[in-house]
Amino acid sequence: MTEKTGTFVVTHAEDESVVLRDVDSAQVHTLAANDGLETHDVLEATIAPEPPLEVSWTLIDVEDRRRVELVDSDLEPTTHSKELVADADVGDLHQHERAGTGEIHVFRVPAAQVEEAARDVLQDEETIARAARLEAVRVEVRRAVDDEDGVLSVRYLPD
Repeated sequence: MTEKTGTFVVTHAEDESVVLRDVDSAQVHTLAANDGLETHDVLEATIAPEPPLEVSWTLIDVEDRRRVELVDSDLEPTTHSKELVADADVGDLHQHERAGTGEIHVFRVPAAQVEEAARDVLQDEETIARAARLEAVRVEVRRAVDDEDGVLSVRYLPD
């Protein structure tokens, strides 16, 4: 095997090892050592397999390291976000660019499942991977409930 350069999310960190997930391929790599990495760190890095078995990897170079903050906001989705899904079916996802940079994902969920849906988004490993791909450092989950359905807004925010 050869070196691999890409964007990785730390999905698990212990004193002596780290599990990285490549955000593009979803491949998982275990580092044989932990040099101060923590869960939810995002690395633009190069890794290489350790000989002779090549089952664990070594961190060769880190071009950039950032942390993704997950925020369970008490704010409601913006009026614009609510309007985007006003006529949408439950579960339909609408994505739109944020003013400036970043992205917002909005979808309708049954009113009784709004809290559970927000929790799921905040605990989902893919939320961090998506933030890494979008170069976001903050993910903010907002929610609102109207007469029948709820609206969930996931905001991927840059620096």
